[in-house]
Amino acid sequence: MTTLNRRRTLGVLGAAAAAPLIAKPAIAQESIVVGALRFTSHAASFVAYERGYFAEAGLNVELRFFQAAQPMAVSIASRDTDYSVTAISGALISLAQRGAARVIAGALSEEPGIDGQKILASPEAYAGGLTAPAALDGARFGVTTAGSSFHYMGSKIAAAEGVAVDFQPLQSVGNIIGALRSSQIDAWSIVPHIAKPLAGAGAVHIIGDVADYIPDYQVTTVFTSTANADREREKTQSFLTAFSRGAADFNAALVDRTQGEDGMEEMVRLIHKYVYTDREYDRARPAIVNGAMRINDGAALNAASVRDQIDWFKAEDLVDPDVTFDTLVDPSYVEIIG
Repeated sequence: MTTLNRRRTLGVLGAAAAAPLIAKPAIAQESIVVGALRFTSHAASFVAYERGYFAEAGLNVELRFFQAAQPMAVSIASRDTDYSVTAISGALISLAQRGAARVIAGALSEEPGIDGQKILASPEAYAGGLTAPAALDGARFGVTTAGSSFHYMGSKIAAAEGVAVDFQPLQSVGNIIGALRSSQIDAWSIVPHIAKPLAGAGAVHIIGDVADYIPDYQVTTVFTSTANADREREKTQSFLTAFSRGAADFNAALVDRTQGEDGMEEMVRLIHKYVYTDREYDRARPAIVNGAMRINDGAALNAASVRDQIDWFKAEDLVDPDVTFDTLVDPSYVEIIG
């Protein structure tokens, strides 16, 4: 059970949900804004941009970067951003219920046999006995906001272990990292390209794998405004086609590793333009290579995982109880699995 509720999640949404949804005709080289985080898991957009797949699809793309999922959902609803890739959040579900946003595809997934998201402990908490998820009882667990993917993961892990945790909203991934390293919080869960370097540097400790608690987790999705989903089908399909090409290149180079050393090197250098830009390439490279998780082929969406997330949000009173899969998802664009 958590103490973060729907009232807090919805506080930022009113103005965005009321924004006008004005459709525009799709044209060649139409300008669009694509939201992303500076994570390896967002590489499909980076690859599609750098290799000209968006341009070939008739899209002139501006990449806009965020630090958390909830602001990305609000930006989609206000039409400041056209398409985004990030985790399902309470904000996104509530905006979908208000007719402002829809999930149209899948992106990052936990997959058996591929190293995935890690559960971390701070130095002080680890020294005090937090060496496994079973010891999380009473731990201060970092999240960006109420109803974020971090909130979902922490709750699922705590429920499976039969413990209670104290969620600490810190607004951004950078804030969480700083709080964990300095032991202002005790625990967190995050993608491997962030978790492994932190642990390797001795700043934190890995104490478990998210996949042990949430198998086949649809970690991120592709979403857009309802106006784009309903009335801009050509443009939306063009975006997904280019995005899927970027995902296929990423998976081949860094997940399946069928492109050889040269292909891997080229991909890592491309991603480094967007991820770990404050590090020299040689320092950034291991984190990018070792943190690669699969981005769904063809942007397919795992419906079973999405339904589980919706059920959790409802159980925690973070969204209205009448929300369904169809409230959130437009299933007409990609393969729906599970």
